[in-house]
Amino acid sequence: MTLRLHDSATRTLSDFIPLTEGKVGLYVCGPTVQDGPHIGHVRTFLAFDVLVRWLRRSGYDVTYVRNVTDIDDKILARAEQEGRPWWAWSIQHERLFGEIMDRFGAVRPDYEPRATGHVPEQVDFMQLLIDRGHAYADGEGNVYFDVRSLPEYGSLTNQSLDDMIDDLEAPERGKRDRRDFALWKQAKADEPESAAWNTPFGRGRPGWHLECSAMSRKYLGESFDIHGGGLDLRFPHHENEQAQSFGAGYGFAQRWMHAGMLTVDGMKMGKSLGNFITAEEALTQSSPQAIRLAMVSSHYRSDMEFNSRILGDAETVIARLDASVLRAVEAVDGSSASAELIDPAEADLPEAFVAAMDDDLSVADALAVIHRTHADLNTLLGAKQQDLTAIARTVSSLRGMLDVLGLDPVQWRAQSTRTSGTAAEDALDALVTAQLEERAQARAAKDWAAADAIRERLGAAGITIEDGADGARWSLTDH
Repeated sequence: MTLRLHDSATRTLSDFIPLTEGKVGLYVCGPTVQDGPHIGHVRTFLAFDVLVRWLRRSGYDVTYVRNVTDIDDKILARAEQEGRPWWAWSIQHERLFGEIMDRFGAVRPDYEPRATGHVPEQVDFMQLLIDRGHAYADGEGNVYFDVRSLPEYGSLTNQSLDDMIDDLEAPERGKRDRRDFALWKQAKADEPESAAWNTPFGRGRPGWHLECSAMSRKYLGESFDIHGGGLDLRFPHHENEQAQSFGAGYGFAQRWMHAGMLTVDGMKMGKSLGNFITAEEALTQSSPQAIRLAMVSSHYRSDMEFNSRILGDAETVIARLDASVLRAVEAVDGSSASAELIDPAEADLPEAFVAAMDDDLSVADALAVIHRTHADLNTLLGAKQQDLTAIARTVSSLRGMLDVLGLDPVQWRAQSTRTSGTAAEDALDALVTAQLEERAQARAAKDWAAADAIRERLGAAGITIEDGADGARWSLTDH
């Protein structure tokens, strides 16, 4: 089956055919680092993380670019409020963003360019737009894009120019049309001297949209395969990016992909509603592995509901998958069937799983295949006479599918990511570990009654104990 992906510009599902056979250029709008990421950001970036994983698993050589907006009005205002240099505030939250995405098991982009690191490219881009009649300088340090100069303006979001007003762009004296948007903003007396650069048009700093057109061209070329981001960026940001690049004469993105929005307890997330959740806060409530599962389970284009019930369900699923996979790997390891344990990146994937992922990343259908395979593995593990070869092949297939979603338990265990989860999880682990140590002491003293009593007590609490060559391991009971 051919990979088919939705195009937000044409609003159609079509075969994915890259510009260069075997290669994919992907640009995703990254964070504006005025603060740490919230869970809505995490949902967007995990959606594209799955896309990157599937493209690479499908054999494509992917160049993944995700920018960092490290200067804008919000960053300057937030840094001033905190009494910090704007550049120090930006780099602090850029690093925080990277650390948090690492905790969620996201692959790092191949390039992660900053807006402030590409001012020369943006100046050149503005000059080209002016030369081609699509932009103008107001003589006071501002440069604007002339939206009426481009007949295609509005095509991405299917809007008529006469019907649109960009509320983010305030009326300015030097604008020819209120809908014209800023490519470059003149330096202001109340802003730090370090937040401005000298250009032929005057001293100032980049507008929000210009950086992405300039940086995507530098790292991916004048035309590239996929541009991604959150649905909230379609207008004005992505519409304006496309306008700039079309105005410069570039083909720009051949396909647009947008991740849906996130709601909390049925409502749009917002600080005023009291349901605003940062990624750091979420990580104190659930494990990163469970949050990741919850985030990627729904289709990337659909709106996603985020609440405690969904997280609780995800924790249960993760615990059961972890227990089965780790038990299977341990059972096979060291046996004659260990040669059948395949690296998850090389394991054969069930046709139904491949078909689901090739159908515009239909993760829900892919998870159905995962759950069926998981059930098959549990049946094999529960047999009186275990077929270790069948167990090895089944767990390898299961790990291969989970790896595509960034959920392979063995990799998470190796990275020790899961142990840095919630306070409740850490407390439970400490309590159970203490009980297991008491049980080990009782067994060493041949006090079998005491050892059995500890096992029964933990079992009544929903905890399964499995004894192995390296000691006892616990997991939540798979009901």
